[in-house]
Amino acid sequence: MNKKILLLTALFLVSSTLIAAKQTWKLLVDDGLHDPQSPAIELLQEPSEALIQLPPDYTGNRVSWMEAIRDRYIEPRTNLYSDTEVNVLDMDIILENTGEMPLVKFPHNAHTEWLDCKNCHDLIFKEKVGANPINMFAILNGEYCGRCHGAVAFPLTECLRCHSVPRSTFLGKPGVQPDEIVPFAIKQSFN
Repeated sequence: MNKKILLLTALFLVSSTLIAAKQTWKLLVDDGLHDPQSPAIELLQEPSEALIQLPPDYTGNRVSWMEAIRDRYIEPRTNLYSDTEVNVLDMDIILENTGEMPLVKFPHNAHTEWLDCKNCHDLIFKEKVGANPINMFAILNGEYCGRCHGAVAFPLTECLRCHSVPRSTFLGKPGVQPDEIVPFAIKQSFN
């Protein structure tokens, strides 16, 4: 069984890499989302024009958004009000109920660079260990991680982005990884 998973993973990674080599986007009139008959279509910027300068990715909309933030290609607003304090939390959580798949590493840092904690807690996720019965069925139905992934974040077909911790090499305990907790605040103001 493990050889099959390894082989499928290797084939998937090779095909994803080949797709990344051709970083193209459909025209708005052909994307199946926009009304090609609408006069407003001419006012919109084509994805190829908007996204080609950003770091490439092999999936989703073909942009590595985290790399775009870290390399300062983009600087998303962290808040609407200048007196809001934004907390970027450098904390990982390892989830173990993953069947035969590798463990899931949830990086708070990557999420809190984009979102305030209130976006997820306590509406989508309860802020208590073991209080969230997360499973792929619920995620695929738009719950938990599925609220964003597959909609505005990389798609759910990218299994190994979340299932990234091999069981055979993980020596710690599932849950919050205490060695990496370094919360800090960024205060920004926008004119």
